[in-house]
Amino acid sequence: MEYNTQRPQLRINDYGRNICKLIEYAKTVEDRDRRNQMAAAIVDIMSRISTDVKEGDDYKRKYWVHLMILANWELDVDVPYEISRDETVEFAPHPLAYNQGNTRYRHYGSVMENMIKRVADYPEGEERDELVGLIAHAMKRDYLLWNRDTVEDDLISLQLNTISGGKLDVPADFQYKENRDYLKGLDEERRANIVHKKKKKKKKKKNKQQEGF
Repeated sequence: MEYNTQRPQLRINDYGRNICKLIEYAKTVEDRDRRNQMAAAIVDIMSRISTDVKEGDDYKRKYWVHLMILANWELDVDVPYEISRDETVEFAPHPLAYNQGNTRYRHYGSVMENMIKRVADYPEGEERDELVGLIAHAMKRDYLLWNRDTVEDDLISLQLNTISGGKLDVPADFQYKENRDYLKGLDEERRANIVHKKKKKKKKKKNKQQEGF
């Protein structure tokens, strides 16, 4: 059995060893046209694997650069972009910046807390009341996502007021929904996500079969 510790270290980990194997195979293809087609197909797969935003006409340029780096610049193909070996010879991913802030109520998340604090600075009026109502609904929904057993409406209102530094209260005419209504919405979202993932997986499998990999 061959272990990863016995294999050469990957220069770019994002694409995995299977992409590297495809690149090594492409190097052995003698026909240039077929080699170019294989290189384009590999770049297409790399772009699908990547989670980066794919915008602009030249978003694939980066993947061609990564292809050549992984091939150690030994893959003789027609690259459709102008790339420089000197500026791309080394690839070092940027370290992730982790949020060190303290979130008091983690089941709501820092985004919700920041939203509450921002709305707290809005001038009093109909717009702020409407936003507070939407936030209160979202908070109860998030709480039930974390704890499906029970939650009191007064608790959500109290935590909203606490996070806002005492600046926000739910409007006098505001009504929370019943717990079962929030849970029903959560269950419907979960089912929709499962269906979406199955369709995405099926489409990905079909695309791979069409590409011949």
